[in-house]
Parts: sequence; structure tokens; C-alpha cells
Amino acid sequence: MKIRIAIVDDNSFLMKAVEDKLAFFKDVCIKWKAIDGLQCLEKLEIDPRLDLILMDIEMPNLNGVEATEKIKNKYPQLKIVMLTVFDTDENIFNAIKAGADGYLLKDVPPDQLYQGIVDTLNDGAAMTPAIAMKTLKLLRNPMSFEAKTEEEQVGLTPRESEVLVQLSKGLSYTKIAENLFVSPSTVRKHIENLYTKLQVHSKLEAVQKAKRTNLI
Repeated sequence: MKIRIAIVDDNSFLMKAVEDKLAFFKDVCIKWKAIDGLQCLEKLEIDPRLDLILMDIEMPNLNGVEATEKIKNKYPQLKIVMLTVFDTDENIFNAIKAGADGYLLKDVPPDQLYQGIVDTLNDGAAMTPAIAMKTLKLLRNPMSFEAKTEEEQVGLTPRESEVLVQLSKGLSYTKIAENLFVSPSTVRKHIENLYTKLQVHSKLEAVQKAKRTNLI
């Protein structure tokens, strides 16, 4: 019985490297390849008779995480293993949330790649020990990761952060201006920027959100 696989990767060199690794195993059949998530979805419409997809993450048009979520919604029986050069917490977290069944790095040796495919098809999870450890940490404390991600996305300047700390102490614009040796109108401008970046409309909301996302 052949294991029917699709490879999705926008890098032709890396795609060929994956093919070469799988060529050692006679029970593996590469049914088709796609260069991004969008093409993967189109090819699935034509031929969904697959056992497993090896999915890259960083791709144009539709990345691997977005494609995984769409595929899992339409073809829940299909197994998807992320095969990427990136092992950041964000990528792992988002891939698992999207429904990925495994997560391997592209430098994985042929036998480990094959074993990961077999394990995944037997309802296991293809992961190297290092990825598994990162995954456990993320699953134990997803809230801190989500807060960290939100903090990174807000992107406050050092001065805006100082103003935010002063705001959290309940100080007036005038007092904040005195403490930071700037004019009240400058403080007001910083606070307007803070409201925009934090997507809030009041001092109380700003402070509450800043505390929730570990900005202060």
C-alpha cells in the first residue's frame, strides 16, 4: 500500500531536497507538488486522494498556516506535517492552532522524515524532541505567548512606554509633562498615539490593556 504524499513549498531547491529524501522509501508516492497554499488548494480540488501533505510555512499568496486551516476545515481526514526551516514559537503555536498534525524542520534526516510520516498516519505526531519541548511549553502557557505576541505587534516607542507607566499611576497630563520634562501638548500627542496603537478610547482602557498584555 503506497503512502500518497503532496509537497507544498515555494523553494524548488528545498522541494527537490525533500523529494530526494523520500526517494529512499519505496512505499512513498509523491502524487503532486504545489508552490504555495493557493495552488495546493486548487490541486486538492482536482485530486484530494492523499494521505499526507508536507507543508512549508513561509510562502506567497497563501502561507502554510493559512492553507492548513482551510484544508483541515474541508478535508479533516487529511494529515498535514509542517516542514519548515523556522522553529519560532509563533510558527509552532499558529501551526498547531490551525490543525497541523506534526512539525519537522527541513534538515531532518531521511529516516526521521519517513518515520515522522508513518507516525502521523498512525495518529501520532511527527516532532523532533526540541520541537516537542517547545510545543509543551506553549500548550502549558498559551496566554503568556499570546500576550507576548500582542506586545510585539503594538510596537510602542520608549517615550510612549514611559507615558503609559505614568498614566497607570493615575497622574494628570500636567504632572506627566513635569515628570518627563516635556510640554502637556507633547504628552497629549503621545497619549493619542497610545490610544491608536492599543486600539482603545480612554485612559482606563489603555491601562487595563497594557497590564493584560504585559506592556507595564
